[in-house]
Amino acid sequence: MTVIEQAVDALQNARKVVFFTGAGISADSGIPTYREKLSGIWAGFDPRDLETAKAFRENPALVWGWYLWRRLRVAQTEPNAAHLAIAHMADSQRQISVITQNIDDLHERAGSLNVVHLHGSLAMPKCFACHRPALVSLDQSAIPDEGALFEPPRCLRCNGRMRPAVVWYGEDLPPQAWKAAVQLVKDCDLLISVGTSGIVMPAAGLPDLALASGASVVHVNKVDVAMGEPKEFMLMGAAADVLPTLLKKIETPLPPET
Repeated sequence: MTVIEQAVDALQNARKVVFFTGAGISADSGIPTYREKLSGIWAGFDPRDLETAKAFRENPALVWGWYLWRRLRVAQTEPNAAHLAIAHMADSQRQISVITQNIDDLHERAGSLNVVHLHGSLAMPKCFACHRPALVSLDQSAIPDEGALFEPPRCLRCNGRMRPAVVWYGEDLPPQAWKAAVQLVKDCDLLISVGTSGIVMPAAGLPDLALASGASVVHVNKVDVAMGEPKEFMLMGAAADVLPTLLKKIETPLPPET
């Protein structure tokens, strides 16, 4: 069998499927990955210099403005065919779960439920001082078109500055999200890794965990990220092309349980 046929066979026979997604799936919606150069007033910045607690302490207005701009970029995009294919697979007899490294809400807008966000979310800020989430979400209409420097709003509980509720460099993953992700991966029949670099730890270890737990792993990526394991399949291409193809090929019923 070809690799695509092997991947389809693994998906066809899986009852518990975990999609593990990274920047590559959102790139097809127009959200740039970290490998792409920034544009506009942010062209001279490196995201890695803006996404730290140290940067926020030194210049909260700069970091807050950066995230306002990122939130605007996300608001202007739509879920692509890959996000929609994942959501539609949940209508089959399979148990579909989504774990994402992305901080956008494209999976939710596509219709996926209970998405595990390993690196947090742009949707709701939290307090830099007391770490409690904001009582209300930000007004999207107040976000500037080209980004600018804005002082962060204050926490209504302790008057600390609000910060994005995302995982910055040097910070740990949210414990509850990580625990949920590990449990889903250990319990799945198939993990489909979509658009992940395989670099950012500890999330990058989830495919290894799936293989060690007896599951098959399908990688969907524009570059080869496979590790050469027997139950591992590498599908080269854009997520928005590959995942709809897989969906079409599994629209027959699951085989009966034995």
